[in-house]
Amino acid sequence: MTTQELIRLLVVGICFYIVMIIALRISGKRTLSKMNAFDFVVTVALGSTVSSLLINNQKNLWQGVTTFFLLVGLQFISTWLSVRSETISNLLKSKPSLIYFNNQYDRIKMKKERISESEILQAIRSQGIGSIEQVAAVVLETDGKISVLKKAPNDSDKDTLSNVI
Repeated sequence: MTTQELIRLLVVGICFYIVMIIALRISGKRTLSKMNAFDFVVTVALGSTVSSLLINNQKNLWQGVTTFFLLVGLQFISTWLSVRSETISNLLKSKPSLIYFNNQYDRIKMKKERISESEILQAIRSQGIGSIEQVAAVVLETDGKISVLKKAPNDSDKDTLSNVI
């Protein structure tokens, strides 16, 4: 690597870093929130853009900045539309899946979501719960996280989760 290439790398890297911070601050917290599949694709594309800009001497800073703002802008527009349109939201995001409820595993959903019983038990243990009998429900969230809902002390109403999921 020549001195000129090293200086270009440092200047472009520092400038692009500043641009990324500004763009992410403008686009809001949602850009940095837990990722669903769509967010993951945008994140990979952003990483590829930065990498390409820094490594490829044929691309200038403004090509990278334009691409970066295009991706952040599309992310912003998509999330803005998904909050306002259920159809768009359904296209971009998956729905949570109830994989354990009322002392029953939903084996069909578990198979579809590729979740094993041992993964559910691990999630239960990680919540400090010692027995599956203490669990009201287990939900696979849209970001892939497994949420465990404990039974209430007087949990006789089996429909108590209808407002949560």
